[in-house]
Amino acid sequence: MIRDPAVIVIGAGMAGLAAACQLGHAGLPVDIIEARDRIGGRVLTHVLPGGHGASELGAEFIHGKPPEIWEPLRKAGAHISEVQGDAWCVEDRHLTPCGFWENVDEILGKMDDSKPDESFAAFLDRCCPSPKTQAKRRARQHAQEYVSGFNAADPALVGVHWLVEEMRAEEKIQGDRAFRSHHGYKDLLDVLKRELDEYKVRIQMQAVAQEVRWSSGRATVRIRQSDEVKTIDAQRVLITLPLSLLKAPVGQSGAIQFTPELPREKKQALDKLEMGKVIRVTLRFRERFWDVIKPVAGRSLANMSFLFTEDDWFPTWWTANPEKTPMITGWAPFRSAERLSGKNRSFVVERALETLRVKLGVAPHDLQSILDDEHYHDWQTDPFSLGAYSYGKVGANAAQQELATPIEETLYFAGEATDTTGNTGTVHAAMASGYRAATQILH
Repeated sequence: MIRDPAVIVIGAGMAGLAAACQLGHAGLPVDIIEARDRIGGRVLTHVLPGGHGASELGAEFIHGKPPEIWEPLRKAGAHISEVQGDAWCVEDRHLTPCGFWENVDEILGKMDDSKPDESFAAFLDRCCPSPKTQAKRRARQHAQEYVSGFNAADPALVGVHWLVEEMRAEEKIQGDRAFRSHHGYKDLLDVLKRELDEYKVRIQMQAVAQEVRWSSGRATVRIRQSDEVKTIDAQRVLITLPLSLLKAPVGQSGAIQFTPELPREKKQALDKLEMGKVIRVTLRFRERFWDVIKPVAGRSLANMSFLFTEDDWFPTWWTANPEKTPMITGWAPFRSAERLSGKNRSFVVERALETLRVKLGVAPHDLQSILDDEHYHDWQTDPFSLGAYSYGKVGANAAQQELATPIEETLYFAGEATDTTGNTGTVHAAMASGYRAATQILH
């Protein structure tokens, strides 16, 4: 006999999986409705041939030491390594070791959430107007690039109060350090999948939630699966969709119609948050060609971890350091992502190769001849994400808390955009929000 679920979880991303594990562990019958043909949401790992590491198309780094990620990985015996190596910058068309961090930290340290909120762009204009020295001008430029790059955010929209809260949250978990698991986030997904199987949580794949009809204590979810439309009833529904889909108009692919509509307070909270944009491409070569490049006498790029290029297409790059895999990832946030989004795979790969060629001084045919594989995903045009991850706009202080508040003990919300700890935009924030929503339901 097929039982009706007590809880329907919409979305098998990290928030939905974490919540379903906790609910299943408590003995509740749970169904997960997932639009894709896989679990993980904006986590998408490609394991390299022979099991030699992973190429991430979505989330990659473990930021600091959040327990939501470290505890399950440690129990599973996963091999975790810290990102190490040198950071190189292209300045005035020359490769040089980066030395701007202290100046950037000085600027960011001037942000004050005791004053009225403002955009980061407005803060820069007030804090550092027309710097007189080249060093100060570069520091201002790097600060803006850091905010738009790390947060995939528009400096004219992202709020200073939100940024300050993010910085405080990072300090609590050593967020200035970055780590990777050997098989990427697949290691964590494998742990969650085993728990779901143990607790007999059902996952319906390629099932698109179209409508949630609800009243106090009861809800019906209409889904489309293949060519069939059906409904599932439950006492409670947990929505873990990305922010962009919650903001999308009804009728757009991936969006959900709520009947009755979400309360005005929820819609106002959604308006205070924005979805960041990112395009990333990972290039795998037959050899680490950058090892032999020596921009400084006696010093090569063999220990390079990050490369900042000041390029309009791919301003940030990183290697697999400390692993010596011949792989390098290009990161195109905000305006760069807008330029690349919607372009075909070959265009994106060509732009990435051209950036490396120009910035590292490598002949075009040399790179093309040793290119072994490339991986790329456009999250902006992905109908079930419509962007990378969220950030707070000016005045967003209470928006996450409002989104996290249940509606009549019937509709619950999780996902990195609902995080109330300042870790918005991260995998551990998504998981923490899932655990928080599960606790709300159980209580």
